[in-house]
Amino acid sequence: MSEPESFDPPFVYERQGMKPTARTWIKHILLLLITFCTVTIAGTLFPFGPYQTLPDADPQTAAEFFQLLLSLPVKYVALIADAVTVLFTQPENLAYGLSFSLSLLFILICHEMGHYIACRLYKVDATLPFFLPTPPMIGPAGTFGAFIKILSPMPSRRAVFDIGVAGPIAGFVALLPIAVTGIALMQPATPEQLANSSGLVFADPLLMRLLGVFFGLDPAVGVGNAFYFAAWVGLLVTALNLIPSGQLDGGHAIYAVFGEKVHYWTGRVAFPIMAALSIVGMYFFGSPSGFLIAIILGIMMRIKHPRPFDQTPLDTKRKIVAFATLLIFILCFVPFPIQIN
Repeated sequence: MSEPESFDPPFVYERQGMKPTARTWIKHILLLLITFCTVTIAGTLFPFGPYQTLPDADPQTAAEFFQLLLSLPVKYVALIADAVTVLFTQPENLAYGLSFSLSLLFILICHEMGHYIACRLYKVDATLPFFLPTPPMIGPAGTFGAFIKILSPMPSRRAVFDIGVAGPIAGFVALLPIAVTGIALMQPATPEQLANSSGLVFADPLLMRLLGVFFGLDPAVGVGNAFYFAAWVGLLVTALNLIPSGQLDGGHAIYAVFGEKVHYWTGRVAFPIMAALSIVGMYFFGSPSGFLIAIILGIMMRIKHPRPFDQTPLDTKRKIVAFATLLIFILCFVPFPIQIN
């Protein structure tokens, strides 16, 4: 028996989506403001900012190493205090930090609001975006990103697709002018800067390389700026979310386009491939970042995707959007984002 073309349960479509209370708004805005502070500080610190870093240390004995560990919290607090002082006393440093934080948060907000607005259109209950602040340098960009939590069942595969891809598409559109600005303002590194580089290399996604060709500059030998780094982090976030596994945005898209069985196997194929690539990346590029992606895939592989009520396949226009989303993933994804030379 063929499935019906449409199935609209009244308790899904006729219900009213929940509305955030004043207390909820305050909680989420407070998280956003804290994240704004931590990201601004992170924008002035290594590896995104040129001004501050922890002092070099080279312990030779176990006692020296233990002493270094004991001193790190004090040194870290002093570093953050110095960074905050610099922000309030040096306008150029404040401008750099704000350029980074406002650009990155704009990308994250657009991404999450893409999901949230799509949920509201389908009357699917979802929280406002939760922003995750982290101590600068511990979470390198001052944040682990943001997320919304969906609280009610998905009505259809169409809703799964639209809600899933709305975030990365909105975030990608938001980061495009920031990426263009970052590459346009990038200056070629001098021989002295290349010689004194830290050995930490940000691998450029295809989008950054194409923009570099357009502006006649190789980003790999350019001096990064706040807009470049914000766009780079935004591209990394978009790529990670579009990995076709579990309940990542890419997992939602795969489920909606191809169904439950294909979704099941893509996650189980992607994990061993990425695990093998992470070993290759560590050996040839000194890059531990592939292991992070493999861990994410390993976790997502074990999370079952909820089954929407309506299993009607997607229409042609959404399949075209799915192909465009795949192109976005190709433009954003780098298997080893951070390399150590």
